Amino acid sequence: MSGSPSVNDFAKPESITGGCLCGSIRYRANFPKDHDFLKLSGSCQCTQCRRNTGALIFMAHTVALRDFTYLTPTTTLKNFYATPGIQRGFCTGCGSFLYWRDESRDDVEIAVGCVDPEFLSKFGFALANASGNNVWCENEIRGVTDGFVGKVGRGIKWARSSEEAIRCKL
Repeated sequence: MSGSPSVNDFAKPESITGGCLCGSIRYRANFPKDHDFLKLSGSCQCTQCRRNTGALIFMAHTVALRDFTYLTPTTTLKNFYATPGIQRGFCTGCGSFLYWRDESRDDVEIAVGCVDPEFLSKFGFALANASGNNVWCENEIRGVTDGFVGKVGRGIKWARSSEEAIRCKL
């Protein structure tokens, strides 16, 4: 890789670690050789994700459950269900939001902001490039988040969820 990362040339991790602010929950995510870093990076602008994360845009990276393991006991881990069957994992010690998970699927969407800094500095593009599904764009904030996906120039922009199949123009 030379210069700034691009969709054709970026560093890809074999694994990453991350965790909550207080350190009581730590995890590792391993990436198989065929992991699609572009397709599995996305964002959400729904009201639930905004309130849950405190961020205007939630950046997530999808990892297979079999490749996601805890490195610490999970005694402070709690799941909140704003929607039936959808886990939002957080630490009861510090309040850090760690992941979003649809229980009908065998993957987890890691909150990229909780990935350890040494991995974000080296592999941030691989984890948060927004080349996959960017959902709930009907909630964009004019002049603030409305140009996010268009500025990135990649990914699929959905009015709501990608399952609802209401695709927006870039």
